[in-house]
Amino acid sequence: MQNVSTLLTAKASGARDAADQLFELLYGELRSIASAQLHRNDYRGLIHTTTLVHESYLRLLKSGEVRAEDEGQFLAYASHVMRSVIVDTARRHMASKRGGNKPDLTLDTDIADSLTASDEQIIKLHEALEELMVLEPRLAQVVEMRYFGGLQEEEIAGAMAVSIRTVQRDWEKARMLLAVALKAQ
Repeated sequence: MQNVSTLLTAKASGARDAADQLFELLYGELRSIASAQLHRNDYRGLIHTTTLVHESYLRLLKSGEVRAEDEGQFLAYASHVMRSVIVDTARRHMASKRGGNKPDLTLDTDIADSLTASDEQIIKLHEALEELMVLEPRLAQVVEMRYFGGLQEEEIAGAMAVSIRTVQRDWEKARMLLAVALKAQ
């Protein structure tokens, strides 16, 4: 089997089977990232690990663009895709709890009470992260890779080509900014 860099180069040049081989090579790592993310934030009831990994893979294939030069950058990109899958799933879940496209009914407060906090938290965090992306894109990337991707500081530093200390400072600053944004919502 080939290495990740070779497969990423082949994928970029249009090799059809390169994406499948890349997924096969990194499947265990992708499952670990997805599992850690789901367990760490208690999203387990929202989506299963295998579903998250496979949905992310399908989105990676559909986009056709994977701009990564090494395994770290690819896993960072995959964590971004996983985040979007989790957020979309939470939105669908919230919509179905709130009636989705069912006909309007008389207000029943039991429906609102049945909404889990994790769904709302996912959406609020996503919105705060989108605001942070506008203000400080690098900070948002660090949060995305660490929080949603479960990457370590060393892996993030390698993927972003910055020092570990820069990642640590960015993480602290991002946490403060997100805390303020989440309190304001």
